[in-house]
Parts: sequence; structure tokens; C-alpha cells
Amino acid sequence: MQSGNNFHGLPTFVIANQLLTVEFLAEAGPRIVRLTLAGRDDNLLAEIPDVNWETTYGTFHIRGGHRLWHAPEAMPRTYVPDNDGLEVEPFEGGVRLRQPVEAPTGIQKVMELTLHPDRPALTVQHALHNAGSWAVELAPWAITQVPLGGVAVLPMQAPVPSQYLPTRQLNLWSYTRIRDTRLRLDDDLALVEGKSRKQPFKIGYFNHAGWLGYLTGDVFFVKRFDPQTGQPHPDQNSNCEVYVWDRFLELETLAPLVRLEPGATTTHVETWELFTGVSTDTTIDSIRTLVQTLGL
Repeated sequence: MQSGNNFHGLPTFVIANQLLTVEFLAEAGPRIVRLTLAGRDDNLLAEIPDVNWETTYGTFHIRGGHRLWHAPEAMPRTYVPDNDGLEVEPFEGGVRLRQPVEAPTGIQKVMELTLHPDRPALTVQHALHNAGSWAVELAPWAITQVPLGGVAVLPMQAPVPSQYLPTRQLNLWSYTRIRDTRLRLDDDLALVEGKSRKQPFKIGYFNHAGWLGYLTGDVFFVKRFDPQTGQPHPDQNSNCEVYVWDRFLELETLAPLVRLEPGATTTHVETWELFTGVSTDTTIDSIRTLVQTLGL
């Protein structure tokens, strides 16, 4: 681990291997703020330093990058500021980022980052610890903001126990317009285009495949996770969500809802993989070929 440049005036640290560099905030968060491939300068994560909201607990900064929340979303509980007090604990091959306990909720967020030794991949373990005096129902919620200009890729395959029963669903937020042209649907894939519009768009569903991706240029950024079937999830049983607004697109995964007793911890793991030199064609047929070629 070494000192980073800074993130719009905020100090950072960096972990890296020969293929991938991961930059995170040194004092705020836990927040991953930059993800760069060797030999390239472009940040694969969005940088949104100027967007914030005032809450009863103080100013919440969206910042961009990757963050950990606890679902279901609610104002102001979800938006407890994470502006200082971070503990940084390096270990061989990675780092642990420990937030102070949130005073309003009694929840402590911990993020553990581990680089793969010989490929451009990162394991991100998200943990929520209940340091309070009462049980809380929640779910770890991993949110990655990426720049506009690419296409989110969502696998839609699902088991078919019976032809008489439904197998797939899409959950739509109140502000989502069904005719929004950023959404493209086919039998096996859903695509959400990262295009800037003032009208936000969000969908969620239960993702049986355990991955979602973002195609930007010739890079395909894939987030893998464990789809825990048979367990209740937030947002009408969604374990995977995509949100797009005028500044960024979010790739979101959620663990099951749990009743977290005092002193208990629940975790949620994502594995990030980066595939380079892929086709820049964003037609659904080309993306289907890419998915099949990568064995996803």
C-alpha cells in the first residue's frame, strides 16, 4: 500500500499489482474512488465530487466510485455521512477499511479489498456489524458508480421448474418510465444504456446468474456475486439493480435481508473482473456473443 495522488482534494491510498490499480479514500468512507488498468489512464469508476445532500445528520457526499450501504433505502438513515474517522489496515495482498460506528444506526461498515495475484481482478468483501443494543433488519448493498457512455449488461436466464409458473420479473421504481429507450430487453439479456437524462431510471430483479457487467469502450467490467436463492431480499426480492441518471450509472448487488442481532456481522462478497480488448459493438447480438465467449 502506498499514498495516492488525491481525490479532488481528499487524501487517498493505493494498492496495485502489475495489471490493476485500486485507489481508495484514506480518511473517509470506506470508498473506492479509482480503478485503472495497467497502461491506461482512464478511471473505470465515476468521479462525482460536487454532488451532495443535506441530511439531519450532516452533509452526505455521493463522490462516485464504490460504496457500501445497508438496504432498504430510507432517508435519512441510508445517508449517514461517512466523511472521516476511517481505519486503514493493510495486509498481504490487500487492505481492510473500517468505518466508525454510525451513531444514528449503531451499524459499522467494513470493506476488505484483495487483489488477485496474476490477473486484473479484485475481491471486495462488504461487512455490516451491529454495534448497537437492538436487532436490525437490513441487507448489505454494494453500489458501484461508473461513467456514462457504456452499457450495463444484465443476464435474464432463470430456472424453469414448470412452464405454468413465472420465472422472471422486473421491479420498476416510481420514477422509471417503461418506455425509456435506455432499456433494451431480450429473452436472455437486459441492457441499460449509460446516457445522460434528467429523468432517472432504475430497475431491479433477482439475478440467478450471479453476475452483471458494464461494457465501456473495449473494456468489459464484470461484478460476480453469490445469488442466494430462497432467501428474502429487499426491493421486492431484488439482488441486482441498475440506476442511471444524468451524471453516472450504478451497478448494484444486494445480499439477503437478515435480522442482525447486537454483536453480529453479515457479509456480502463481490469479485470484480476486467476483460480488455473486447468488441466495442453494443448491439445485443454482439454482447450476447461476448458473454458466451467469456463463459458467463
